Amino acid sequence: MTKRFLLVALCALTLAACGKKQEAPAAAATTPTAQAEEKVLNIYNWPDYIAQDMVANFEKESGIKVNYQTFENNEALQAKLIAGNSGYDIVVPGAVFAKSQIEAGLLRPLDKAQIPNLSNLDPAIMAKLDKVDPGNGHLVPWAWSFTTVGINKAKVAKALGNTAMPENAWDLVFNPSYTSKLKSCGIAFLDSPTEVMPPALHYIGKEAYSDNAADHKAAGEMLAKVRKDVRLFSSTLIDDLAGGKACVVLGWAGDINIARSRAIENKSGAEIEALLPSTGGLLFFDNLAVPKDAKHPNNAMAFINYFLKPEVSAALTNELSYPTANKASVAQVTPEVGQNKSVFLDEAALKLAVSPSSLSNASRESLTSVYTGFKQGK
Repeated sequence: MTKRFLLVALCALTLAACGKKQEAPAAAATTPTAQAEEKVLNIYNWPDYIAQDMVANFEKESGIKVNYQTFENNEALQAKLIAGNSGYDIVVPGAVFAKSQIEAGLLRPLDKAQIPNLSNLDPAIMAKLDKVDPGNGHLVPWAWSFTTVGINKAKVAKALGNTAMPENAWDLVFNPSYTSKLKSCGIAFLDSPTEVMPPALHYIGKEAYSDNAADHKAAGEMLAKVRKDVRLFSSTLIDDLAGGKACVVLGWAGDINIARSRAIENKSGAEIEALLPSTGGLLFFDNLAVPKDAKHPNNAMAFINYFLKPEVSAALTNELSYPTANKASVAQVTPEVGQNKSVFLDEAALKLAVSPSSLSNASRESLTSVYTGFKQGK
């Protein structure tokens, strides 16, 4: 998650007007409760999912010491929250998991009085999250992107030989006619049932977040046909793609774009691309949230307010190729990133994209069972 919609088109379709707002200073340090709180903040986020100087700049501005750790997938974070006493003040759950976490009382309501920069958030995106977080009381979007297929163009062309690229990019990871050829240069899947199973369901024409166990079984039967061709179930997808261990990945567009940047920095010559499937990618939103048992909730509010400064959110997008929900930051996104259609989806791609939905505990158990059988080759 070495992780974790064209600008004008996206703003016209799903975002409110992209104007810049005046941000307010962090408010947490002005309250008596915040003054009494230890100057420490413990953050638990996905790998490769924060701008390089964000923590240091926040520490300098706030005087709050940040302890920053990472997790590999939503399942790992879920286990920490259910166990309780995680020690974290901010966590970053995906929208698919967040609804059940809120309903189970695992997340603390936001103290919006301490987050005046909430006014910079785009109402259209917050309306989407309202389905997961009624009243937007618990979550602040950190970043979003879509699950798709990424390729090393030269290696894929060589492996396919005279076989033309498919019209639908999902065929590269789900169709044995293609995977049987691409296994020679390496196919990698994200190592998470809730990241692999929804695209598989979508590919076979089922609802991506179906609660029907029969649908899950059907997706598993499709996956079984390509299992022998999958080289890696990866928690280091960026490095695997940039370093050449894989030529095709099922992963997040943001991470695929990070791998592209790394390959350029390393002068490897690899031309890496995040593809736009003809049937659509799967949108996801990762969100800042405060565990119910957080020891430093006011410091968490201060960090959230800091992140919502336009220049801070824009820095994340510019460095990592992940858009945020901060509409006031759009004007500060560089043209190179802003014009990348795999970062900010254009109108056509956005219409095709599958919106995230929550999964019941029973569905997650069923998906995990099918995924485990697939991974183990059973």
